[in-house]
Amino acid sequence: MAGTDKRKQSLYFPEEMLKEIQEEANRQDRSLSWVVQQAWKIARDRIKSFPAVNDVTGDERTDPREERP
Repeated sequence: MAGTDKRKQSLYFPEEMLKEIQEEANRQDRSLSWVVQQAWKIARDRIKSFPAVNDVTGDERTDPREERP
């Protein structure tokens, strides 16, 4: 198995969602990180099927956050 990359990243969740994740982590006696990682593994194929911003708008800009002229 490849080495584990333990980079830290800040993620921001709505308060109620974070509370639910924390409750589930406590129920399973797991960390918040573990619960979020498992959720990503389960949901990633579904999330990858969502259209990209440029797919929906037809916008050709490389960065959708750029302001329009």
